[in-house]
Amino acid sequence: MSRLQARFEALKAENKTALVTFITAGDPQPSVSVNLLHDMVAAGASILELGIPFSDPMAEGPVIQAACERALEHNVSLNDVLGMVKEFRSKDADTPIVLMGYTNPVEVMGYKHFAEAAAEAGVDGLILVDLPPEEGEDLLTELKAKQIDMIFLLAPTSTDERMKIICDQASGFVYYVSLKGVTGAANLDVDSVVEKVAQIRTHTSIPVGVGFGISDAQSAAQVAAVADAVVVGSAIVSRIADNANDPKKISQQVCELLTSMRKAMDQ
Repeated sequence: MSRLQARFEALKAENKTALVTFITAGDPQPSVSVNLLHDMVAAGASILELGIPFSDPMAEGPVIQAACERALEHNVSLNDVLGMVKEFRSKDADTPIVLMGYTNPVEVMGYKHFAEAAAEAGVDGLILVDLPPEEGEDLLTELKAKQIDMIFLLAPTSTDERMKIICDQASGFVYYVSLKGVTGAANLDVDSVVEKVAQIRTHTSIPVGVGFGISDAQSAAQVAAVADAVVVGSAIVSRIADNANDPKKISQQVCELLTSMRKAMDQ
């Protein structure tokens, strides 16, 4: 059983929703990331999403774009990101880690090499925003051989036919992008999320996660009522940006946010 499947099953047994937290690896500097991952787990994170810095992150709003720029100032590469996962694994063998990014760095490394290196480091899943399932067969083959889940995105504009195609290929969980726009937007329509999650569930039995637009305890709790996972990114990354020169304050503010979300979700 994969770490992702085990985590979702354990949470379901406790009648809880997964809290998935996103940071960009190497932001604001490489020495901060691994400690922050451990701190987020202690504050209630169920699954960790670690962003691979990229020069043109098209799905991201200004908050996460700036995080990529800060990490790239330190020349954080895909190899460095895998090194962070390996370092994290030396103290935590249980918390699932999903890498999130864009196809180019993975393609440059080579699909087979990437899958081998990711598995060795302890990666559990991969989200590539710009890789549709029609173009992902070669990578999917390599990931499946190493038992790494490929997590695909669905959007508010996804048709029923498109949902079926993507759900047939997805593993780990399906990631529903809850709004038309980029990360960090603040116009979450909970009623629409309820409707879309129900529609997605007609096509798959794997967990459904919801992200984009979840910024506080209230919105996290609302989404937790209908989804298997709540994904929080820009709200965390903005706190990193606000305290970029003070790693202790980064941890304090991020953990306060996650603790409040976890409490609201559990209630």
